[in-house]
Amino acid sequence: NPLQSLLSSMKHACKILTRDPEGGAARVPFETFSFLYSYLASIDGEIPEEKTEAFLHRIKEQAEQQTGMVLLRNF
Repeated sequence: NPLQSLLSSMKHACKILTRDPEGGAARVPFETFSFLYSYLASIDGEIPEEKTEAFLHRIKEQAEQQTGMVLLRNF
């Protein structure tokens, strides 16, 4: 499943890019998350742009409640 693969990649990316301690929430700024997610979705080619935009809109709403940060539990 391309979406599951993308989300798995994003979880690894968040763990790599976060400044949280090991085992923490693995927070990353929404801008970083959005850039990576959009890039990976576009090179995958199997995830429709509408789905990408809808997903990022939902994540952005959550991030706005969390000082602009995306947490692993958000996706």
